[in-house]
Amino acid sequence: MADLKAENALRDALSTLEELEGRWAAARDYLKIDERRQRHGALSVAAADPDLWSNQDHAREVTTELGRLSTDLEGFDALRAHLDDAAVLAEFSREALASGEADWSLLSELSATVAHISAAITALETQSLFSGPYDENDAIVELHAGAGGTDAQDWTEMLMRMYLRWAERRGFSVEVDEATEGQEAGLLSATFIVKGRFAYGWLGAERGVHRLVRISPFDSQARRQTSFASLEVTPLLEDDGEVEIDEKDLRIDTYRASGAGGQHINKTDSAVRITHLPTNVVVSCQNERSQHQNRDRAMQILVAKLAERARAERQAELDALSGNRGDNAWGSQIRSYVQAPYQLVKDHRTDFETGNVDAVLDGDLDGFMEAELRRQRARV
Repeated sequence: MADLKAENALRDALSTLEELEGRWAAARDYLKIDERRQRHGALSVAAADPDLWSNQDHAREVTTELGRLSTDLEGFDALRAHLDDAAVLAEFSREALASGEADWSLLSELSATVAHISAAITALETQSLFSGPYDENDAIVELHAGAGGTDAQDWTEMLMRMYLRWAERRGFSVEVDEATEGQEAGLLSATFIVKGRFAYGWLGAERGVHRLVRISPFDSQARRQTSFASLEVTPLLEDDGEVEIDEKDLRIDTYRASGAGGQHINKTDSAVRITHLPTNVVVSCQNERSQHQNRDRAMQILVAKLAERARAERQAELDALSGNRGDNAWGSQIRSYVQAPYQLVKDHRTDFETGNVDAVLDGDLDGFMEAELRRQRARV
């Protein structure tokens, strides 16, 4: 009986390994590994040029791309090595069974190796979903309270915490640039930058109106309340001269800011709000140490937003970059978070759902994001 159990375990592992070999070969093709190796070689030559740093902007581009390619290729090669190790473990396990005695320590190691490879290949397959020109960039995230009064403002702060927790889970860093507190509770709006590879690619899947249904903590009669908040995402870009801004087109206001409290909001006397008059695009920053730093960060965000707007108009890709902006109210939501009378989070674009509302609000969003990214890929 023990030998039969061992044979079944080995058979399952071999079947999974065969499947993983196919997925690895497919990943080599759709990730264009051979082309990346050639590009890595060319960049390595460029990085070794002693004159590279005579142009610091170009040098940073070269070294950044080289670093990312090195990481990707090392990971892919390590995956190949793990597959080879698993094949050796499988062969040893087969020989042990043929000799009449199952080696459970080998089979256990084989099972763990196969599970590790499966998770790594799944991560590669997810990475392949990021094919947009700005998907690898940092992301500027803006939250705005919608219909629902005080509950909507509280919901906006809840969403901000959710995305900060998600970023922390993924090892991304966050810089909060502006947070305007509500009249009674929560936030009217917030702007923060999520920094990490593919931050924009991930967060672009969250763009839209988010709806919360719960028993309102602000209603003395404990009635159920529906509230809304919207999320906008813009890729953070380096100033490459694509956008030229005339100082005459700017209205710059300074004001004393008061945040919503907590570790992620710092009070400052030097907040800056910049309005681009021709487009009426407004950006704010209040959390840097000085008015000058707040102005510089606000200008960086403004450049990014205007660049996105210009590309969208020029290439008719507004939906791809900014998404359709419906009303921040009924009928426009991409996702509903229901806490009463039952527990459910459901994405209306993909039908992906879970009953664990608390986990989602604590940043467990990858399933929703991946489902939307796959839906977008299927439409291409």
